[in-house]
Amino acid sequence: MKRQTLRRLLIWRRRVLPSIPQSLTVFVFWLLMAEDYSASNLLMALLLAVVMPLIATRLEREFARMARLDVFLMLGAILLWDLLKANFTVARQVLGPERKLSPHYIRVPLELTNIHGISALAAVITLTPGTVAAALTEDRKHMLVHVLSTDDPEGMIQEIKQRYEVPLRKVFP
Repeated sequence: MKRQTLRRLLIWRRRVLPSIPQSLTVFVFWLLMAEDYSASNLLMALLLAVVMPLIATRLEREFARMARLDVFLMLGAILLWDLLKANFTVARQVLGPERKLSPHYIRVPLELTNIHGISALAAVITLTPGTVAAALTEDRKHMLVHVLSTDDPEGMIQEIKQRYEVPLRKVFP
């Protein structure tokens, strides 16, 4: 009897929260983007954390499986540091002379094949001030990224690949 109850509980949990890592990610990203921790915003983050994975499971049959949580946490620390640095860099660029800006679209070749890993990479790129993930090719082999200003587009591609894509390939094999 206990096994049946446990099994029913597990089935119910998967129906309500099909991907706990995705729910946690949606919750955290909503709060980071909103920059408001009021009760209503926490409730909205919780609602999105439940609803978005439910919608995603109906759209895409490739389930998120996180292999290396330690690498994911390390990537989070790297991202926080990069966010801090990028905010100062972008502020300096925006407040400085416009002629010094050198915007580029760069085409980042992807080795990531897991759609959840690619989505995480796009979110990390877009969350970092000064860069926006603009498009993904249909074959998922390249991501178009807009960079506010860079003198070295190839260096920017390598930085994205090394700092974000390599760890994400370990997290989402």
